Amino acid sequence: MGNRNNVTVFILLGLSQNKNIEILCFVLFLFCYIAVWMGNLLIMISITCSPLINQPMYFFLNYLSLSDLSYTSTVVPKLMTDLLAERKTISYSSCMTQLFILHFLGGIEIFVLTGMAYDRYVVICKPLHYTVVMSRQRCNAIIIACCTGGFIHSASQFLLTIFLPFCGPNEIDHYFCDVYPLLKLACTDTYRIGLLVIVDSGLIALVTFVILMGSYFLILHTIRDYPAESRAKALSTCSSHITVVVLFFGPVLFIYIRPAETFPEDKVFALFCTIIAPMFNPLIYTLRNLEMKNAVRKMLYHQLLSERK
Repeated sequence: MGNRNNVTVFILLGLSQNKNIEILCFVLFLFCYIAVWMGNLLIMISITCSPLINQPMYFFLNYLSLSDLSYTSTVVPKLMTDLLAERKTISYSSCMTQLFILHFLGGIEIFVLTGMAYDRYVVICKPLHYTVVMSRQRCNAIIIACCTGGFIHSASQFLLTIFLPFCGPNEIDHYFCDVYPLLKLACTDTYRIGLLVIVDSGLIALVTFVILMGSYFLILHTIRDYPAESRAKALSTCSSHITVVVLFFGPVLFIYIRPAETFPEDKVFALFCTIIAPMFNPLIYTLRNLEMKNAVRKMLYHQLLSERK
């Protein structure tokens, strides 16, 4: 522990060393970040200000948008200022804080997506019990469980990293602080810690992904006997959720479900989790969903009316 304090600042190598590419990325991410804010705020306001908030699916979607917004805001503003900066640095304490918050919000996101899949499973496979099973108390309990799960996951990642000694190289080959790039810099054998990180991050992602796919397999099995119209309706509510799940879980599994190594592709895959998925989620849910479209339309219509008055 004694030699840890040698490193008080980390240098982030970022996405590219080429200034022109960095400026291009800055412009691109600025648009993406504005889109993330507008899309997710629109969803949250539309749901909260309409009767949709009483439906479990939208109740969860509201929290998904909130966690998307927070998750992106943990990484993107820092990434954007770094793209324009000469030296991209982050202090040791900011680095550990970013790592903790990122895994906390990422954990919540994974568990909320699982909660949403459970909701779809109940509504399609146990329709008669739906209102009892997915009562408001149950939905609140699921959200509390998601936050608790996120916190436990994040705290364990944080504890695995905070006790690592950093005494020499301080260049993180990434654009934010994550466990694998930090393990690379530690002045100690990190093989065992690497295994624990895989168990913690990789397995959580893999197990929840298997549960999600299992629930969709049961849903598809149930609706195969439905008349065509009901089948199409059931599939349309599920397809947007499956798209979001694949967008988020694909990169997460690529990054965490292997030995503790870092690949150049990690940064690109991380961009999917931190910017691309949070930007597309609102689009995926609004474009494929009539109730959501109507809620957004009503909200914008009220807004225009009140401005005219």
